[in-house]
Amino acid sequence: MNSSIKIIQPQGILNGITGNELRREVSDLLDNGTDIVLIDLKEVNFIDSSGLGSLVSAAQMVRNTNAKLFVCSVSDQVKMLFELTKIDRVIQVFVDQDDFKRQVLTTS
Repeated sequence: MNSSIKIIQPQGILNGITGNELRREVSDLLDNGTDIVLIDLKEVNFIDSSGLGSLVSAAQMVRNTNAKLFVCSVSDQVKMLFELTKIDRVIQVFVDQDDFKRQVLTTS
């Protein structure tokens, strides 16, 4: 299978405004036939509830198109937030892009 993989790299704070941009970007990628979306949160230092909602919404959009969504490079704060809200059970999180490539691309 030849998967189309796209990486999104938001920066700063993921909130209502940037979350909407993220959802729009994911939607555009899906419309263009992307099968796998990786959101690299290396440059994100804070996520508020709206930003969290946008990740969940993006995950739902991806699921509805039979594509896959992954996240990598989360900070300690974001990791704790994912664990508290149990989002880490819905969205698979990788240490970094190399970890993602090792685990996902070698098994596809």
